[in-house]
Amino acid sequence: MATPEAQATGEAPAKENQVALGFEQTRAPASPVERSWLARHFSLLQRRDRQAQKAGQLFSGLLALNVVLLGGAFICSMVFNNVAVTLGDVWILLAALKVLSALWLLYYTAGTTRQPHAVLHRDPHAGPVWVRGSLVLFGSCTVCLNVFRVGYDVSHIRCKSQLELVFPAIEVVFISVQTWVLWKHCKDCVQIQTNFTRCGLMLTLATNLLLWLLAVSNDSMHHEIEAELSALMKKLSGNGTNTCLCLNITMCEVFRKGYLMLYPFSTEYCLICCTVLFVMWRNVGRCLAPASGAPPGAPSFHLHGAIFGPLLGLLVLVAGVCVFVLFQIQASGPAIARQYFTVYYAFYVAALPAMSLACLAGTAIHGLEERELDTLKNPTRSLDVVLLIGAALGQMGISYFSIVAIVATRPHELLNCLILAYSLLLILQHMAQNLFIIEGLHRRPLWEVTPESLAGKWEAEPPRRGSLLELGQDLRRASLAYIHSYSHLNWKRRALKEISLFLILCNITLWMMPAFGIHPEFENGLEKDFYGYRTWFTVVNFGLPLGVFYRMHSVGGLVEVYLGA
Repeated sequence: MATPEAQATGEAPAKENQVALGFEQTRAPASPVERSWLARHFSLLQRRDRQAQKAGQLFSGLLALNVVLLGGAFICSMVFNNVAVTLGDVWILLAALKVLSALWLLYYTAGTTRQPHAVLHRDPHAGPVWVRGSLVLFGSCTVCLNVFRVGYDVSHIRCKSQLELVFPAIEVVFISVQTWVLWKHCKDCVQIQTNFTRCGLMLTLATNLLLWLLAVSNDSMHHEIEAELSALMKKLSGNGTNTCLCLNITMCEVFRKGYLMLYPFSTEYCLICCTVLFVMWRNVGRCLAPASGAPPGAPSFHLHGAIFGPLLGLLVLVAGVCVFVLFQIQASGPAIARQYFTVYYAFYVAALPAMSLACLAGTAIHGLEERELDTLKNPTRSLDVVLLIGAALGQMGISYFSIVAIVATRPHELLNCLILAYSLLLILQHMAQNLFIIEGLHRRPLWEVTPESLAGKWEAEPPRRGSLLELGQDLRRASLAYIHSYSHLNWKRRALKEISLFLILCNITLWMMPAFGIHPEFENGLEKDFYGYRTWFTVVNFGLPLGVFYRMHSVGGLVEVYLGA
């Protein structure tokens, strides 16, 4: 029996425990309330930040839209009513836009990016090497184009205004500044002055779009060159002429040939700049996770025993170089014989079916593969697909125009039959290659560990405590085991690698021939006589740069398909 004092002392701790327990029970519901308040406050801040980003994107997009519409109205007025609005008026507007864009690019490099916490992240998928290399290549060619234009104007300075020399000089400065800034900052994810940066990027993008539109629709320089050539022929034949002629015929011939050869590079450069500027605009204010870089296990480019694809691709490349050199030598003369057009189109008619069959075979093999589809949202892949489909419209549009012109005029001649077959096969090849590349881009690469394999490993091995180093070593061992189990090349993966290498070399060949030479689509005279000079000039200058860009972009996509296999 316990004494009353002991019972009292025994009841005291029990009461204290009950009081403490009741206090904890009354405090317990307060913690979720505090957490929910913090969550609501954080989500409110996130929502406000997203709304501010959308408002900035909307405003900058409307700015670019208004600038493009204003410049497009000027250019269309110059084309259809060149008395009220002249080419000089369009040049003045574009010169003002180029000066403003160049000033903003310099401010962005010297001011915005040098501030603390300005660029905390860099997008690893933006601005790959082939895009930046193309930017420098076509930018350099565009600068040389303007140098040839200045040389041509200086040789005719006695019958031209000296003010015309200012506009090419401004464009040279603008292109140089823009190429340097885009090469250096194409991966930036700017976190400060976001609205001003978006507006500057959209202004520069609109300027490049207007330069592309003017290059597509303005044929005044080509008309001037043709008028001078015809006047020179009249002068040599003894007939008088009032056309302004060059004093140094040799130098003018160099300037003329250089200008005509480099003219498509200006439109190509504008398209690439628009793509890079749009990616930079999307990355303004974007925050990337620390592990959002390139996969650490991504393999380097190796042949892995591929033989037939590189051999067949090299055969196409050598044949294409021979045809290209032969056609360019003939094009340097006064006129191109019809047999050289026949050789040129016959090469395409032989190469395009092989490429189409390879693409269809690769698409069928993708359907038999054991690799899963990558369904995760990937903005870079989505942009690649959009650019691939959009760029294919250029050559396909030219092909449809050629088909209509041939069928409506003389479809039974040998050269016209070759051009008709070339146009049909080119459309088929673009469609088949787009299917193959898009299907390959949506397949999970070999070096990525599937969640099922990791889940199986975690189910097989119970979780145990350990350091982060041990956890990283376990993940690395699981990844290496997965790669080792699937790294042997079965017939499907070997076939995909052979097909990808063959298509890479073929696309390099088909990129080189229209990019660095005289264009048979404009020189054969069939479509030009059917549609008229100005209409066919616009169609060719719209479609050919897109076709060159498509071949370049296809090479990048095919390299990713090859590495993923």
